[in-house]
Amino acid sequence: MRYDLKSAREFAIRVCVAAGASKAMAISLAEATVAAECSGRSSVGFAHLPDYLEGLSCGRITGTEEPAIFFPAPTLIHVDAKGGIAQLGFDRAFEELHTRASAYGVTVFALKNSYTAGELGYYVRRLARKGLVAMAATNGSALMAAGQSSEAVYGTNPLAFAAPVDNRPPLVIDQASSATAFVNIRMAAERGEMIPEGWAIDGKGQNTIDSCEAIKGALLAFGGVRGANIALMVEILAAGTTGANWSLDAPSFEEGSHSPGVGLFIVALNPELLAPGFSARMAAQIERLSSKGIYVPGNSYVEDEIDLPSSLVATLEGYCQY
Repeated sequence: MRYDLKSAREFAIRVCVAAGASKAMAISLAEATVAAECSGRSSVGFAHLPDYLEGLSCGRITGTEEPAIFFPAPTLIHVDAKGGIAQLGFDRAFEELHTRASAYGVTVFALKNSYTAGELGYYVRRLARKGLVAMAATNGSALMAAGQSSEAVYGTNPLAFAAPVDNRPPLVIDQASSATAFVNIRMAAERGEMIPEGWAIDGKGQNTIDSCEAIKGALLAFGGVRGANIALMVEILAAGTTGANWSLDAPSFEEGSHSPGVGLFIVALNPELLAPGFSARMAAQIERLSSKGIYVPGNSYVEDEIDLPSSLVATLEGYCQY
């Protein structure tokens, strides 16, 4: 089913409110959901929205809490999501984050006690559109094994980075520390499809290409120890410095009635204070790299319509019947 962006936002807001979200939370989540679709990250767009709706219905997300915002130092913003969603906490602090980073050169945003952050590139993309260079890190419920252990100890623990580019969409890099995102394993299991070797292990700690067995086991880090090291760095930034749950302590984002209580860490930098004309330099460098056949991520953005599977639309509509 095809939706223009306005209709898609309205649809997302309606189902979120029906599931128990406040209007403010529904708007924040709808904007992030549509943005993920527009950026080509549909697996964390409307396909991920049922996780939020189920979380609202079962109590894993507190739909009516307003995040609390603190300023422990002029260039530090600390947000307690209070069991809500990271998107609303980010929205509430966005103008201060932009203003302070622009004025002071750099500002750190640290959020705790939230549900999973959705598309991580969404946060840095918005800052890059304001002329800032930004990096984000977030953790989640333990889904990924590391080293010789077969136990899940980290979330997929992604990193995202964005930079402004003159007369073009921002450059955006958004990738997990795991070999693939958990939603890809889950979708493969729902379709009865096999997965590539190196993505996951089964419940006995053995490598598997069976997606259903992978669901019972754990994801693997990309690049072995190197990916696991990045996951640990993300864990320290997103959970350690924010005061959020470590992934090992985070309740499931799929089951139960408790919030994962995980964290989101963002650093925003005003590049013009260091290198005037930065975004123009970025545009020239991207042109040069592209001419050599180098793929530059995040350099496109759909701005008109999105397509949603009718089965997914029916699932989402189902929440309006409760």
